[in-house]
Amino acid sequence: MKKRSHANQSPSIELLPVTLLLDDIRSLYNVGSIFRTADGAGISKILLCGYTPRPPRKEIEKTALGATATVPWDFYKNPLDAIAKLKTEGVRICVLERTDESRPHTSLTSDDFPVCIVAGNEITGVSERIIGKADVALEIPMRGFKQSLNVAVAVGVALYECVRVLGAHPSSITSRIL
Repeated sequence: MKKRSHANQSPSIELLPVTLLLDDIRSLYNVGSIFRTADGAGISKILLCGYTPRPPRKEIEKTALGATATVPWDFYKNPLDAIAKLKTEGVRICVLERTDESRPHTSLTSDDFPVCIVAGNEITGVSERIIGKADVALEIPMRGFKQSLNVAVAVGVALYECVRVLGAHPSSITSRIL
């Protein structure tokens, strides 16, 4: 038998100290998929930046399946404004991007939290101006010929690495009222 809970059955959850910043994502379906994954991982917030589409949009809802109502989100036209605010709150900025100094996504430790994972445009990736403000660049090792994953897939890999590092388990979900 399937075991599922619904938002109306679970009035309190502990959100992870993880923020996700999406900059210049083009696809509404990717944004919706990311909302759904963010809900599943139990992250604190999504920041939609640049021209990333924002709810309510039927294309986002098609893949989010209601997660736009369960994951807090905010919009910043300029992602650098969001990053500056996060840094004043003691949040580490981790771009999800291959750079000369990037390290494997599996190198995260509990000392890296609270963290903001930054994902960029589907074609061009995270912009240089954001990379310049990052504390660390994380990359997902690629063994094939393609050098990147779909942005929604990459975000899912990174968020669930955060879940693993923090030892988050649904049975420990207790403290935040929705």
